[in-house]
Amino acid sequence: MNTPMNLLVNGEQTSLAGVATVSDLISALSIGGNVAVEINSEIVSRSAFASHRLADGDEIEIVTAIGGG
Repeated sequence: MNTPMNLLVNGEQTSLAGVATVSDLISALSIGGNVAVEINSEIVSRSAFASHRLADGDEIEIVTAIGGG
């Protein structure tokens, strides 16, 4: 899949090629650590990251957990 996909990620319009799943997106954006992902107002479980397919125009929120004390 080399056709760029237009996605709204954390409020910013993004065009990415070669991104088919949530796992692909996280890798493409170089996001590490513990993350929560919501697509079109629905939470995607971590166990579904590799199988949840993205679609052109998806609205995605990615939140990274930050530890501290």
